[in-house]
Amino acid sequence: MSKRIYPYPFTAIIGQEDMKLGLILNIIDPKIGGILAFGEKGTAKSTAVRAMAGLLPEIDTVKGCRYGCDPADTSKLCEACKDLLAGGGVFGIEKRPMKVVDLPVSATEDRVVGTLDLEEAIHNGKKKFEPGILADANRGILYVDEVNLLDDHIVDLLLDSAAMGVNTVEREGISYSHPATFVLVGTMNPEEGELRPQLLDRFGLSVRITGITDPEERVKIIKYRNEYDKDPEAFAARFKESEEELAERIVRARERLYEVEISDDILLSIAKVSVALEIEGHRSDLTLMKAARAYAAFEGRKKVETDDIKKIAALVYLHRMRSLPFEQAREFDSSVIGEIINVKEAAGE
Repeated sequence: MSKRIYPYPFTAIIGQEDMKLGLILNIIDPKIGGILAFGEKGTAKSTAVRAMAGLLPEIDTVKGCRYGCDPADTSKLCEACKDLLAGGGVFGIEKRPMKVVDLPVSATEDRVVGTLDLEEAIHNGKKKFEPGILADANRGILYVDEVNLLDDHIVDLLLDSAAMGVNTVEREGISYSHPATFVLVGTMNPEEGELRPQLLDRFGLSVRITGITDPEERVKIIKYRNEYDKDPEAFAARFKESEEELAERIVRARERLYEVEISDDILLSIAKVSVALEIEGHRSDLTLMKAARAYAAFEGRKKVETDDIKKIAALVYLHRMRSLPFEQAREFDSSVIGEIINVKEAAGE
């Protein structure tokens, strides 16, 4: 009998509040677009992502579907589920938790997108498809540690799937498609290489991670890790109640998400901030709107407030700040957000 694995509890992680919040917001609303955590080694980036698995809510899936198709969304079905509907069949429904799926930086194209059995297709006229990592990650979390070290070709595959929500494999005139919607979570150490701009822009949120400088907090980290290493089961039990409370809070936030109202004044504030910071395109506006709505839902409110924008803005804009050639990206000054919004409020707009 295999020994049960007890992941490090999410609520036992000391510090890194922005990263934890960014992960939570993406669970509440996967349409935010994922999160990139970058910073020095040994700062619990990977630990936080893997600990998130214990908080993921259950989702409805088509019973027996290897892609976990959503029975409520017939526009995004795999070929087998489409055929079942076309033949007059009815979906059985089963619940399963969202998953965190790892994508190794050494993964091959076939491992990522899956493989088609050409011999089966040619001789028997049947499509035989072996699913890859993107199939496993559908409607879940796709986690890439050291995302900046991914092969360019694999990056292109991720970008295509992220943009379309579909993974299509084509070989010798034969193609197979399946839904591939996922929350992309990446961690990286900038000292080991930069991230391609096309992939960087795909992350909805980002956070810079640094080591904790408070000696007492560092001691607490040491003690917690030592306790976990000695007895993972006992350590997990110690945080069981706080884990369950946070998981339930996330579920409630997901339920009320689309009940949260966003006034035109708030939307105008978002637009003015993006313009003032010289952010290119409109993706940041949409992302900040979604993230602020998710944060309001997480706080138990049904209306987005100005303070929500101030709280979330750094996560949205940090990796979108423009920089001159051969210069590092500008540091994000969160006080700018308050100044822009306060000027607007003082003007009575």
